[in-house]
Amino acid sequence: MAKKKKGNTMIIPTIIMGTLAVLLTYLAFRRGDGSHILGMATTAKMTVQILPLLLFSFLVAGMIQVLIPRETIAHWVGAESGLRGIFIGAFAGGLMPGGPFVSLPIAASIMKAGAGVGTMVAFLTGWSLWAVSRLPLEVGILGWKFTLIRMACTMIFPPLAGLIAQAVFSGVKW
Repeated sequence: MAKKKKGNTMIIPTIIMGTLAVLLTYLAFRRGDGSHILGMATTAKMTVQILPLLLFSFLVAGMIQVLIPRETIAHWVGAESGLRGIFIGAFAGGLMPGGPFVSLPIAASIMKAGAGVGTMVAFLTGWSLWAVSRLPLEVGILGWKFTLIRMACTMIFPPLAGLIAQAVFSGVKW
């Protein structure tokens, strides 16, 4: 069987988002009320706000790949690291600041550098459910009681998701 050549994995999502952007811009233009201009201005404002964060997160992701030896990553969070790697991934994800613009490039970088699938699932699930950086806002809006209940109810899921992913998908090559 011929080995599948790895190409640009972002081409399909880029085509979909590009098509959607053009379609929505066209629909806004067709309204005739200047919605397309307001939409473009909003786009420019968001780009100025998010672009520095995006660039720095890509820089961090790239530096992780070149500064941390593959053997070190494999030892601590690779497929053979077992529970230790899954717990490290879950806690690191919970401590990861920022939104998907920060955590997803870093997760991709760590995965390319040799992290196991279970560790990465635990990392992203921990980032999604635990999000320590989000706790002050959550406490301020929803209160301590609700926040503690939510945290108690979600504590098991990042390691559990990592264990399931490791058991089911450990042989899958990315």
